[in-house]
Amino acid sequence: MLDLKLDRPLIFYDLETTGTNKLTDRIVEISVIKVMPDGRQIPNTRKVNPEMPIPLEASEIHGIYDDDVKDEPTFKEIADKVFNFFEGCDLAGFNIVGFDNDVLTNEFKRVGIEFTAKGRKVLDSFKIFQKMEPRSLTAAYKYYCGKELVNAHSAAADTQATLEVFVGQMKMYNDEQLSHEVDALHEFCNAVDPTWVDSTGKFKWSGGEVVVNFGKNRGTLLKTVAIENPGFLKWMVKQDFEEDAKAVASDALAGTFPQK
Repeated sequence: MLDLKLDRPLIFYDLETTGTNKLTDRIVEISVIKVMPDGRQIPNTRKVNPEMPIPLEASEIHGIYDDDVKDEPTFKEIADKVFNFFEGCDLAGFNIVGFDNDVLTNEFKRVGIEFTAKGRKVLDSFKIFQKMEPRSLTAAYKYYCGKELVNAHSAAADTQATLEVFVGQMKMYNDEQLSHEVDALHEFCNAVDPTWVDSTGKFKWSGGEVVVNFGKNRGTLLKTVAIENPGFLKWMVKQDFEEDAKAVASDALAGTFPQK
């Protein structure tokens, strides 16, 4: 039972998508639970044909492949029903402020429907988690070691606390949960997002194409930037970016683009 007084329905929802670009990626599944002021819950989940291939790296995360959605309706075909279901409701979810709200708004925009979170109460469990469970050394020291960190931000105290936190982590997680081998821990700590083209994620894969992943051109196809805004890539080449990112920019200026 939700221990919360509601003046109007509250929709908890989550989207599975073709990727993480809020402007260009599409919904492949939408799941909602409408919590009514009287406590009733109305769940609904359905897959959506995104009208574009689902990148393998996305399918491997959410388990939805092209064959799973080929016979499902497009968002345009269900847009009116989804809009009406959300009408008059506040919103809740995990990281919906940072992602889902924008993706849903853009999906509606593509079919000519104005949807917005403005005017609605928006509750985000991820924001609550970040504020209630801060990810600082002091918080980690208390969580893993059960002690308060004295003299935080002095190098000696922080270094000693970091060692104790690491020891506490090795005790808390067995070898099946978290490897205790240095090589495997190195891989775990330095794992690179599989959608990244370069080591720092300045470019990423989206639907089989490379897009810029930062700054004013975030979400724009690299090929488009090379044609319409080559100055941006020239600027990258001269700045203090990692060499592999600069190489992608330089190659794009020469008309050569990464291939999967």
